[in-house]
Amino acid sequence: MDDHELVRKGVRSLLESEADIAVVGEAADGREAVAMAARLRPDVVVLDIAMPRLNGLEAARQILEVWPKARMLVLSAHCDEEFVDGFMALGAAGYVLKHTSLEVLATAIRTVRAGKPYFCPSISRYILDATSPRIGPRRAPSARLTSREAEVLQFVAEGRANKQTAVQLGISIKTVEKHRQSLMAKLHIHDVAGLTRYAIAVGAIAGRDRIGAC
Repeated sequence: MDDHELVRKGVRSLLESEADIAVVGEAADGREAVAMAARLRPDVVVLDIAMPRLNGLEAARQILEVWPKARMLVLSAHCDEEFVDGFMALGAAGYVLKHTSLEVLATAIRTVRAGKPYFCPSISRYILDATSPRIGPRRAPSARLTSREAEVLQFVAEGRANKQTAVQLGISIKTVEKHRQSLMAKLHIHDVAGLTRYAIAVGAIAGRDRIGAC
């Protein structure tokens, strides 16, 4: 699932050339991905991180709620610690980078479909390092937001008004306002610009490319 149509079409075309892989659907945003996963019940869900309406991490969380048997494979340009940690906490089965080859992506899909993990070498090194004794201070963990708070954060960062957010989420404007207040309190951020910068930093919305040396 990717928000760039050209990327989606290219990946789909390449994967459909593999005799043992069937692409049952593609989504342009996170909410569409959740709805399609609930309806189509795929064996493997390939997710990007920065997607409109609902970022990849929250989409993964909601997909696993409606279809727990799905195996999550992250395909992204990002390999920052926050992204890897977030998906690992959800139980992602694999993580590969967008500059990988079709052969590697197809292998990753087959591997996670078989119930085994698949991580590209740079992600594997990070996971190994994270589980080994560390020297020096670790980066402070991101604030723990509820799933609904994370959704509201994304809408705020995308410039949506409270009324638009309320309609999209099916909640009242007052509830949206409460979630915004809770967000600001947890993050110690008290303006929309600050929330937007935070959302970009943790991959909730797309911003400047943050491609690590992976």
